Amino acid sequence: MAERPREAAAWPALTVSGFSQAGTTVDPDGAAITDLFQAALTDYDVPAIDETSDDAWRVFFLTQQARDQAASALRDAFPALSIQPIDVADEDWAAKSQANLHAVQVGRVIVAPPWDVPTTIVIQPSMGFGTGHHATTRLCLAALQRLELAGRSVLDVGTGSGVLAITSSRLGAADVTGIDDDADAIHAAWENLALNAGAQVSLLVGDFRTDDVVPADVVLANLTGGLLIASAERLRRLVNARGSLILSGFMTSEERDVVAAFAALTVEHRADEDGWVCVTLR
Repeated sequence: MAERPREAAAWPALTVSGFSQAGTTVDPDGAAITDLFQAALTDYDVPAIDETSDDAWRVFFLTQQARDQAASALRDAFPALSIQPIDVADEDWAAKSQANLHAVQVGRVIVAPPWDVPTTIVIQPSMGFGTGHHATTRLCLAALQRLELAGRSVLDVGTGSGVLAITSSRLGAADVTGIDDDADAIHAAWENLALNAGAQVSLLVGDFRTDDVVPADVVLANLTGGLLIASAERLRRLVNARGSLILSGFMTSEERDVVAAFAALTVEHRADEDGWVCVTLR
């Protein structure tokens, strides 16, 4: 992700409203329009989404040009929604909007911000997903707990906040690596690692598709459907023999194509939540 200019006094954003009136779409899987809209945003460099109400979101961009290009395309794709450009004053809005986040429990794991700590994994909320409040993160946390991690190696590609890598270590994995091509994400992951005593994770800035990455017994890839399909061969090679590959970040409407890209592997477990899917392949 490109870095936002430090001198900028406001964030270019879109206000999006009308979700409740639009209801569900004619998508064969009956996915809610909010899920489809969120999936569409993965095509853009979106540092944060502020859900101001059940019916209205603010979607933030790094530049006005990116914001305006997204507005045009999203209006065409979602004509039932009202999509308007705005500039939001840079007044620590991210911290304010996330101050009401609380602990999320998934199986034996509790993920919480530092101010709500009857907790197992402490994660400082930041721009983007990875706090445990997004369905794909919860699905991956549940999938991890279905595996025996003691003494095994884990690779988390696109680690983001580091929540999955940190959890892997706390669940007993012997060698855990998180990699992300976003230096800001790795910086946040280092900060989160410091909040979790006992967790041992190596964090790298890099691209798993091209950089020299050591294969692991368990590989986590909570990415997007398109990226999973395009990177299928590389991800398969990053899994050791008899290892497991946990995939998420895609919706039920993408599931057939994603799973087909990994046809050489067997689906060992599948789960879905709010239209998002996670599969464990072996």
